[in-house]
Amino acid sequence: MNPATVPKIIVTPTSPHPSTFFPELKQCKTSRDIKPFHARMIKTGLIHDQLAAAEILRFCALADRDIAYANLIFQQMDTPNCFSWNTIIRAFSEGGNEDESLHALYLFVEMLQSDFVQPNRFTYPSVLKACAQLRGVREGNQIHGMVKKLDLEHDEFVLSNLMRMYVVCGEMNHASLLFDSSVELIKGNVVLWNVMLDGFIRLGNLDSARKLFDEMPQRSVVSWNSMISGYSQNGLFKEAVDLFRDMQTEKIKVNYVTLVSVLPAVSRLGAIELGKWMHLYADRNNIQIDEILGSALVDMYSKCGNVERAIEIFESLPRRNVITWNAIINALAIHGRAEDALDHFRRMESEGVEPNDVTYIGLLTACSHAGLVQTGRLVFDRMINQTGLKPRIEHYGCFVDLLSRAGLLEEAEGIISNMSIQPDDVIFKTLLAGCKMHKNIEMGKRIAERLMEMVPNDSGSYVALSNMYASLGNWDEVSKVRLMMKKMEVRKDPGCSWIEIDGEIHEFFVEDEANAMDKEIRLMLGEMSRELSLLGYTPDTTQVLLNVDEEEKGSGLNYHSEKMAIAYGLIAMSPQTIIRVVKNLRICDDCHASIKLFSRIYNRKIIVRDRKRFHHFENGVCSCMDYW
Repeated sequence: MNPATVPKIIVTPTSPHPSTFFPELKQCKTSRDIKPFHARMIKTGLIHDQLAAAEILRFCALADRDIAYANLIFQQMDTPNCFSWNTIIRAFSEGGNEDESLHALYLFVEMLQSDFVQPNRFTYPSVLKACAQLRGVREGNQIHGMVKKLDLEHDEFVLSNLMRMYVVCGEMNHASLLFDSSVELIKGNVVLWNVMLDGFIRLGNLDSARKLFDEMPQRSVVSWNSMISGYSQNGLFKEAVDLFRDMQTEKIKVNYVTLVSVLPAVSRLGAIELGKWMHLYADRNNIQIDEILGSALVDMYSKCGNVERAIEIFESLPRRNVITWNAIINALAIHGRAEDALDHFRRMESEGVEPNDVTYIGLLTACSHAGLVQTGRLVFDRMINQTGLKPRIEHYGCFVDLLSRAGLLEEAEGIISNMSIQPDDVIFKTLLAGCKMHKNIEMGKRIAERLMEMVPNDSGSYVALSNMYASLGNWDEVSKVRLMMKKMEVRKDPGCSWIEIDGEIHEFFVEDEANAMDKEIRLMLGEMSRELSLLGYTPDTTQVLLNVDEEEKGSGLNYHSEKMAIAYGLIAMSPQTIIRVVKNLRICDDCHASIKLFSRIYNRKIIVRDRKRFHHFENGVCSCMDYW
């Protein structure tokens, strides 16, 4: 057919959609299918029809996401209409990387300079999205000015993207002003409420986020997930779990994102019964347990003390990536199963999965808990010299921990001195813990003084130094440290333990009197103390900070939070049930020795997770073999 004789298709407002004239277009699935059709349109001259060309552009840019090909089509259009400009700008703004977002802004500037077309209400959302991607608040402000001039501030689609741009750029004051001025307009727009909620959560302003959440006229599952995730990511694990329970009370359907958001909080609290319910819920509601959810379940079971179930979940996953391998290696590491962790690492490599820096943190942790100094040296050397990974502060911290536990304090200090990055307070605290463990007062004092300069209001260094002096009976020095703490208004972190019984989390603090069963718990603690005495056990009072007589020291040790939680478990849980306790600090020597005996006296398996690792107490023995 002669191109000159082909009639031009003119589509009026009442005309059918361009694809009606080209039924072949509906059959196209990818840009590979569209290219022959595109070639025929060029040959016949139909490509010069604006609406027909715009339809091909839309398919390539948005349906198939072949942006490079779409851009070529756009550049060859004589006078693209507003729809075509909006299509190509939207395609680049949704690309997800800075280069494409920047190109979207360049196209917008070209559009503004065009003599044939001007932006409309469908242009600005994409341009604002590009500004957000670039964190370009200055450019966003300029776009906001244009939106005002065109009186588009009350268009919900434009408004939501304008607010989201300010939120992503951290400009919550601007976003709040827009929100407050438009609250009547957007009363029923849950998306805009979620944008504001997300903004407060991004800034860590959870009080404002929760206030907004409570005020929302209607809340979607996205709202609930955002608030739960915000709590979980900011260390407010109990609040995350409580909100999850509220979500169930209000009969909001839990989805995949909900489970991924709340499982880390369940892990940290050690709430295994709730974690089991979530796992069962996923199975019964056909929620796919992929690599991400699978990793979260592996992490949950391991951090709730059931490493065997964590291994079962791992082995059952149809696909495993580096995240799932890291989850199981870390699970085995914190349970002291170093050889198993190393075996899984070898399996990981044999299956062709490339380890990353997180993998090596798990391996070094495993070596540290098992005292495998030489293996740890080889792992650290391999990471640096064979894989080319640059060690992070966490790697150095694990390696220093490995050496410090083993008593190689000078070598550990040398590692810190020669680090390729600036050491932080955590790594010095690790070395200080080693000094305390091996009673190296001279080095301990030097490291503690350095820590007091780095983080003067952190209690850790003061307490560690006090403990070292107390263990030697040097009460004058203990008094000096306590006086310094008082002068600096430094408060010691209180020991806290929690236990889950019938799905409810119970918290205990040292000498806690707040629990409803306080009398029964104290009676149980008295019984436990008498049982220890019958076995000839003498409390280890060497690290009690107060200069009081031995009886008072022993009494103080009797009310440590982990012992109170175990006492409650013995009262409230059926016989033979495993008692699982989580503690926020490192378990002390006396509690460790006592709990070993409790496991034999009461014929109960007791699992305690402290700040560093898991301790499985059974028949008078601990899985850590007294190396922690």
